[in-house]
Amino acid sequence: MILRILSVCWILSSQSISPLSLCFAEASPPVLPSRGICAHRGASATHPENTIAALREAVRLGAHMVEFDLALTKDLQIVLMHDPTVNRTTNGHGEVADLTLSELRTLDAGTWKSPHFQHERIPTFKEALDVLPVNIWINVHLKGDAELASKAAREIVEASRLHQAVLACGAEGAASAREIDPNILICNMDRQLTNKQYVRATIDQNAAFIQLLAIRPTEAGTIEQLKQHNIRINYCCTDDAKTLRKLFAEGLDFVLVDQLDAMLQEVEALGIERQEPIYSGE
Repeated sequence: MILRILSVCWILSSQSISPLSLCFAEASPPVLPSRGICAHRGASATHPENTIAALREAVRLGAHMVEFDLALTKDLQIVLMHDPTVNRTTNGHGEVADLTLSELRTLDAGTWKSPHFQHERIPTFKEALDVLPVNIWINVHLKGDAELASKAAREIVEASRLHQAVLACGAEGAASAREIDPNILICNMDRQLTNKQYVRATIDQNAAFIQLLAIRPTEAGTIEQLKQHNIRINYCCTDDAKTLRKLFAEGLDFVLVDQLDAMLQEVEALGIERQEPIYSGE
């Protein structure tokens, strides 16, 4: 209930529909970071990507945003997985879409990284949301179509995470998710031929976030244009300290990294403190 109130109030305040004082008689809304470091697939340098262990470590280290990937199983359950197959990150083989959740649960999703993680299993989306605090951004990268988008949006609403969960998807997925709830936050992933086209499409889509890529140079004026429309800017990806400092100097908001602790140390020197997690009921 607390999270649902927070979600509704955050949405109302962001649209100037109702002042926060009307929503929060006793509790304060969660303060989400204005900029910082995003843990790419969790704390992926030291922990098996897209697992609960990686997400917990990202939160423990003080990440401002966590990013992970979602896919649908054969029996239409949402799980965390980046690749179309389980071959790289588990001891199994085959397409995620050809395996049921029960079958996926039998796989070891940690030993490929280290024997220390031999008991890690592929988590569901709900399980991931359950371990995350209410005051960090949740960057949910969809590896699927409109069906996955609508199912993911429904779970975000049911978990009262509308204020912080962002669906990274294309226009088709965004439209499907917004049919579930028009207030769902979108990171436009329909990248165009140029950044200028990508920025224009993101503005037209009324997206909350955009994700620029390391392989594309930022064109003059694009950062300012995005700021004018209150669109937050993610960048994928870097673990280089010099590049990181340059990105924040240019005005980007969140940088996806794998070397999480080292990059958090770098931004601390820029005055960006690590995020102290807050959970429901605190």
